[in-house]
Amino acid sequence: MDSPAPPDGPLSDLEFDQFRDLLRRYCAYELDQWENLQTDTPYGPVYVMFARSLPPDTSPEAYRPF
Repeated sequence: MDSPAPPDGPLSDLEFDQFRDLLRRYCAYELDQWENLQTDTPYGPVYVMFARSLPPDTSPEAYRPF
């Protein structure tokens, strides 16, 4: 059985599965054209971009399906 992860630690397998499912729903029902997000982490800022199109000169193979 997968025990819950601490609130400030890595995701458990169950949490990651839930995150992935919620992200799919967000992309299907909430994302319009694009969304740019930034969050701070212990290792520095992280920048996340969601878009309904590939960036120019980018191959679809550069992305890992989930």
